[in-house]
Amino acid sequence: MAWYPGATRYELQPESDAQPAIEPTQFIVHSIIAPWTAKRVYEYWRDSTNLESHFGLGYEGDLGQFIGTETRADANYGANRRPDGTGAVSIETASNLQGTDPWTPQQVEELIKLGVWLHQRHGIPLRICRTHDDPGFGYHRLHAEWAVSGTSCPGDARVRQFREVVFPGIVARAAGTPETPEEEDPVMALSPQDVDRIALRVLEYRNPKADEASKKAGRRIPDFYGYVVNTFTAVKGIAADVKKILAILNEKS
Repeated sequence: MAWYPGATRYELQPESDAQPAIEPTQFIVHSIIAPWTAKRVYEYWRDSTNLESHFGLGYEGDLGQFIGTETRADANYGANRRPDGTGAVSIETASNLQGTDPWTPQQVEELIKLGVWLHQRHGIPLRICRTHDDPGFGYHRLHAEWAVSGTSCPGDARVRQFREVVFPGIVARAAGTPETPEEEDPVMALSPQDVDRIALRVLEYRNPKADEASKKAGRRIPDFYGYVVNTFTAVKGIAADVKKILAILNEKS
């Protein structure tokens, strides 16, 4: 039985001792469709149902753990515990009543830190689950086998955050590399100052005699600065289109 040191321990009994052991190979993220604190999620599991998740996360980043990560919890249907003894670690996260809001910055930070710990503690591989039983990281609606009759949890905003912020953040922090902000395009990281420097370097290779001949003939001197800026803008647009296509392909895979 493993307990995450970054969470408040609200141990559910008798589930914590009575339910079978698992080998954790996946981490699946949910929205609970309620604006609850971690303690309120615990009280709901304790008092209102015999179901449960491993963790609960409030809007303010308050994180609670209810069952050890090497014990089965009930939030993931077919991924709770498989015949081979492997299973998924689950977390319910506070949301609005429609499940449409994004995670708060505090929630994002706690999801990243917990994901890194699960990778380090249990060896969950740093990839998005390719199939329902493939080890890795995912969100509840990613595979139908993780829900009794399908689910829209979490909402679109959180799916985008998971793919663009949370999961890349887990990978980057686990590897000890800088994390990419959500709004930054990692393919094109040139600033306007970078463009200026490139343009000036290009101008250093211009032929003064050719420029003078162009002036006398009434021809316009080539606008190297504009050329660089326009090229950069076009390439960045192509990169954005490729990013959208990859996102669509990932959704369908």
